[in-house]
Amino acid sequence: MGTEEEVLKLQKKLNKILAGDTTEHSLDLLKVLQTLPVTLDILTKTRIGMTVNELRKSSSDEEVISLSKTLIKNWKKFLFNATSSNGGKSDKKESESAKKEDPKKDDKRKQQHSFPPASTSDSVRLKCRELLANSLRVDAEASEGCASAEDLAEELEEAIFSEFKNTDTRYKNRIRSRVANLKDPKNPGLRMNYIVGVLAAQRLATMSAEEMASDEMKQVREKFQKEAISEAHLATVQGTKTDLLKCGKCKKRNCTYNQIQTRSADEPMTTFVLCNECGNRWKFC
Repeated sequence: MGTEEEVLKLQKKLNKILAGDTTEHSLDLLKVLQTLPVTLDILTKTRIGMTVNELRKSSSDEEVISLSKTLIKNWKKFLFNATSSNGGKSDKKESESAKKEDPKKDDKRKQQHSFPPASTSDSVRLKCRELLANSLRVDAEASEGCASAEDLAEELEEAIFSEFKNTDTRYKNRIRSRVANLKDPKNPGLRMNYIVGVLAAQRLATMSAEEMASDEMKQVREKFQKEAISEAHLATVQGTKTDLLKCGKCKKRNCTYNQIQTRSADEPMTTFVLCNECGNRWKFC
């Protein structure tokens, strides 16, 4: 049995404990989980971090709480190492060369490359960090035992700023999209994965709208795509009929949609919807 299958098996048992459907001891399951070679891919696919964090919040056993926090912190450290761009060999070379350099220069270099850097005085960046921090406070209890909302916001903003090197429209749009998705009540997985460390700041800073979407939204988009393929002739002439969307005016589920590439090629297509009942039109993102 592979590691992912073992993690999923343990997750099912932990979920049963959370639901009160079993008398199995959660501490024993967490100890087994601690011995498994969990990878970034497994953390993302199984969302075991969310399960462990939920167990931590609901348990009154100090050992369970302590081991849950340890697992989450270890996974966060693991993720930080996984996102390192240099790798072990280059780190070793830097370490050896650092020994030959002046200690004062070495200290100065460490200060320059520390992440996140000293707080900025730019009013735009400070405001963006405040918006990001507020979006991370939606689940107040979820951050217990993890980095503060302010630290997480600062790290994410710095990752975004490092790409654009200024606070122009592109930077602001990137901030807005992260804020909207992080505070979305229908997409708690994205927020939780970033808070507990399953999702690194550098990765979240560059994710597309499709990558950040909730599982529900991804399923809707997947169904849209399948419908569009099977009814391609309708899509090009009069649109594709669907009952997945509900009109905001008449509340009926008799709609037709078309998908058009209105932005750059690396951005998702824009979906235009028409209600066949009352004629209401709107854009679905």
